[in-house]
Amino acid sequence: MTASEQRFIFKDRSFAAVEGRGAQPLDRLLREQHEGASWAEVRRLIETGKVSVDGNVQRETATRVAGGAQIELRMATARHRVGPRLPVGALVHVDAHVVVVQKPAGISTVPYDENETGTLDELVRAELGRKEAPLGIVHRIDKETSGLVLFARSLAAKLDLKNQFRVHSVRRRYRAIVHGSVKDRTIFSRLVQDRGDGRRGSTNNPTLGRESITHVFFREALKGATFIECRLETGRTHQIRIHLSEAGHPLVGERVYAKTTPSGVPQRHDSHPTIAAPRLMLHALQLGFRHPVTNVELDFEQPLPDDMLEVLAKLRG
Repeated sequence: MTASEQRFIFKDRSFAAVEGRGAQPLDRLLREQHEGASWAEVRRLIETGKVSVDGNVQRETATRVAGGAQIELRMATARHRVGPRLPVGALVHVDAHVVVVQKPAGISTVPYDENETGTLDELVRAELGRKEAPLGIVHRIDKETSGLVLFARSLAAKLDLKNQFRVHSVRRRYRAIVHGSVKDRTIFSRLVQDRGDGRRGSTNNPTLGRESITHVFFREALKGATFIECRLETGRTHQIRIHLSEAGHPLVGERVYAKTTPSGVPQRHDSHPTIAAPRLMLHALQLGFRHPVTNVELDFEQPLPDDMLEVLAKLRG
């Protein structure tokens, strides 16, 4: 075996991160402690769950570790965890206070009943090795919607972030494909949990519901559809889906709000054939907020997933 083919032999050990240098990337700290190990070998240790920081398994190689933190290496840790896992790269940002995740379509953000498993919060908690307490739920996106979701890792961070959502200072942009031709517009209504048929929707009664505002921006004309961007001024449950459906432009893939009219609320129905799609064509593209501890403004953006790109390509043809 040549020198280039030799593998570094790691052993169980623990050590404290060097103090006085500020927070350092985890992979750098490990490599400094293992002279002769390659970057690839060190990063593989982290990604396979063999490294913990202050008792929490850490799988993100670039996570910055504060001086004095206890780092432990356990080689007996299983290389693969049984059960579903998040896609590689789904953890967009991780620190001691917040987690930003790219949610795949098809899984719930949190369980809707006690029997539901494989939810986003469960998968994120497993990736972080955090089993002693649930993640703080700050907001949610629909099961069929893909895109960025924010979790808190402490009660103080959760309260601060929820307040940012309450005062509408969080920056959120969505991309969507809708039926028909849509131009720039702002949609305002008061949303209620039951519009008269058991579903959420708008009401004309000014004393009921909660004020809801969606800003819609044209991005591209498609065959029988429009590619749009939505910016939320408020973030009510199903707000984008309801507003666009009631405007006569339901999302491609919409199966709940596209077929019926809310009782007592005028609704325009544009004439357009239903476009087939594997799921709701809605993606949480951008998420920006003030960090609850450092007060630094953070902005994250994730590209459209493959299933949306495929539908776009078909509608451009």
